[in-house]
Amino acid sequence: MTSTTVLLGPFGAVVLSVSYLFWRVYLTRNPLDNIPGPPRQSWWLGNLRQVFHPYGWDFHQMLADRYGPIAKFYGIFGRRQLIVSDPKAMHHIIVKDQNIYEENDIFIETNKLVFGMGLLSTLGDHHRKQRKMLNPVFSINHMRHMTPIFREIATNLRDSIAERVKRGPQEVNMLEWLTRTALELVGRSGLGTSFDNLKGDATNPYTKAIKDLSPSLFRTFPIRQFLPYLIKLGPASFRRFVVNNSPWKDVQEISRIVDIMDKTSIEVFEAKKKALAEGDEAVMQQVGQGKDIMSILLRANMTASEEDRLPDSELLGQMTTLVFAATDTTSGALSRTLLTLAHHPDVQEKLREEYKQAKVEKGELTYDDLVNLPYLDAVCRETLRLYPPVTGVVRIARKDAVLPFSTTIKGVDGNEINEIPVPKNTSILISIIAANRNREVWGEDALEWKPERWLSQLPSSVTDAQIPGVYSHLMTFLGGGRACIGFKFSQLEMKVVLTMLLESFKFTPAGEIVWTLGLSTPKVKGSKAGSYGLPLNVELLSEGDV
Repeated sequence: MTSTTVLLGPFGAVVLSVSYLFWRVYLTRNPLDNIPGPPRQSWWLGNLRQVFHPYGWDFHQMLADRYGPIAKFYGIFGRRQLIVSDPKAMHHIIVKDQNIYEENDIFIETNKLVFGMGLLSTLGDHHRKQRKMLNPVFSINHMRHMTPIFREIATNLRDSIAERVKRGPQEVNMLEWLTRTALELVGRSGLGTSFDNLKGDATNPYTKAIKDLSPSLFRTFPIRQFLPYLIKLGPASFRRFVVNNSPWKDVQEISRIVDIMDKTSIEVFEAKKKALAEGDEAVMQQVGQGKDIMSILLRANMTASEEDRLPDSELLGQMTTLVFAATDTTSGALSRTLLTLAHHPDVQEKLREEYKQAKVEKGELTYDDLVNLPYLDAVCRETLRLYPPVTGVVRIARKDAVLPFSTTIKGVDGNEINEIPVPKNTSILISIIAANRNREVWGEDALEWKPERWLSQLPSSVTDAQIPGVYSHLMTFLGGGRACIGFKFSQLEMKVVLTMLLESFKFTPAGEIVWTLGLSTPKVKGSKAGSYGLPLNVELLSEGDV
C-alpha cells in the first residue's frame, strides 16, 4: 500500500485513480487524435458495442467507405484505438514489427482459460517453439495422406443427406451437418478419434459446444476487457464460484462449453498416450492408425531435444485449440460457400461439370488433382476473399512505435499524413474484411462475388499491393509468425466436401440468412438469439444428372 493510499483512504484512492484515468484519456494529447474516425457512442464503452456488435457488418462497411484503410475508434473509457486494413501498415504489424504488435492480454488470457496453453495462448519465443514442433504435421505431403480419410467422411455425409431427401427435395439444416462433418474431419485426421459417424440425428455434445463458443465469446467482449484483472482475484476456486453464480448467461455458457471441451480432450489425450506406450499394434488399432496429427506430434515430442520438448499441458492445449480452430472456421466457410452457390445455380452446374470431367479423365481424384481444379479453386478463393470466416484480429503495441501507411490520408487537422506515432498499449484491430474488400486493391467490384476474377491474371493493383497474407493476396489466414498454421488443411476439407455434395445434390435457398461478425456463423433472420442454422432446400440428383 502506497503512502498516498494510506493518507487518502480506500475511497480517496479510488477517486484519485479515476481522476488520473480521466486526465490520461480525456485531457492528455494523443497522436491518434489526428486520425479520423466516428464519434464515441458511449463515454465508458466508446465504440466497442458498434465495432464488436454481433451483426455489425454495416458499421464496418461504413468505416471502410467513410474513413478508408486507417481509422480511429474509442474503447473503454475513451481509449483511442485503431482499425487498420492498409497493406503497408498490416505488413508492419504482422510481419516486420510483429514482436512489437502482439496479441493483447484479453485474447491471451481468454484463450488460456478456454483452450489451455496451445498456439493461441502463447507469445514470442514460447509461441515459436510450439509452432516449430507443429509445422511438419501440416505439410503438403501429410495432406496427401489425409485425402482418403476426408473422402470417406464426406461420403458418409453425402449418404446421410441422401437418405433424408431420397423421396424428394427437403429443407435441411446444413450448418448442423457441416459442423458435425468438420468435427469428424479434424477428429479422425487431427486427433485419431471419431466423434460422430454422421449417421442419424444424434450429435456429440462437443459439436454444439464448439458451435456455440465463438458467438458467446463475441457477445462477452466488453466484459472480457477486464479479464486480465479478474483472473488475479483470489484462488481459482473463488473465480469458478463467481462464474457459476454470474448473472450473465453467456459467461455461464462459456464455462459449460469449456468443461465439455476439456473433458473430451483429456480422454482422447490419455488414450493416445496409452496406445503409444503399448507399441505399434495398439496404435494401429486406433482410428487414425498413428497417422493423425496428434500421434505424429506426440512421437516427435518424445524424440525431441530437452529444450524443444513440450510438456503434456501444452500438448493438451494444442488438441483443444486444433479442434476448435478447424471445426468452426471450416463449417462456417463451407456454409457460406453452399449458401452462395444456392443463389448461383449456374456456378453449381459449372462445378459439377468440372468435377465430373476430371473423374472421367483420372478416376478418383488425388490431393494434387483436387487442388488443381481451376474453377473449384476460384470459387473457394473468392468466397474466402469476400466472406472470411474470421473477420478481424486484435493486436496491441507493446512499446512506442511508428506505423507507416501505403496511402496518404488527411488528418483531422487537415494535413496529409503517411505515418503515425503509436503509443505503447494502443490496441489495433486488423480488419480482414476491409482488407479483402478494399476497392483500391480489388477494383470497384470488390464487394461482388465473382469467381471468374481468379481465372485470369490478377490486376497489378492486387499484385503490387503487397498484402502480407499467406494465401492468395488475402488476409483470410493472416500472415507472419501467427498465420493460420492449418490453412492448407482447411482448403482441402472444403474442396473434398464441396465436390462430394455438389456431385449428388442441388442446393437452393430456403430463407433469409444473417451472419455474425467475428467468427462468422449463420442463422435465419428473425430467429431467436442463439438459434444458429443454415436451412437449404436439398434435391437429390439422378444418376443421369451426375
